[in-house]
Amino acid sequence: MTRFAKSALAALISLCTPLAAPLGITQAVKAADLAVYTEDDGSVCGESWVLSKITDRFSYQVHHVPHLPDVAITDFRDIRQHRYEQASEEWPIGRHYCRATVSLSDGRDRSIFYLIEEGQGFASIGDNVEFCVSGFDRWMVYNGRCRVLR
Repeated sequence: MTRFAKSALAALISLCTPLAAPLGITQAVKAADLAVYTEDDGSVCGESWVLSKITDRFSYQVHHVPHLPDVAITDFRDIRQHRYEQASEEWPIGRHYCRATVSLSDGRDRSIFYLIEEGQGFASIGDNVEFCVSGFDRWMVYNGRCRVLR
């Protein structure tokens, strides 16, 4: 199967997945290698696909950015949305600003700030997630102490 065909199939599946729930076809989705998180405020911030994406991308980051410790996210706690910017005529992208505390595999807890942008996933399918773990923004992508995502 060509790369284009695989991409088209993946896009079709992602579009059909929300439609399957009303038909009684459901599939449990769980974040890989995560303990059960607590104190979720019920917003999109605590959904398993968001936490899984953050965990996977954090793992990639610590393995590909020089001089970062080799740790992994093991748990999310105190997940809450602290700001929501609804899509409007002036700004057509809805944004959820979230914060939580993550436990790392070295036993330390760190603050994490993340942003969920509605409709900004690959080829505008799905949502995009940007995150910053305090102390792990070596290249200052999100300014000092994750200020851009706060």
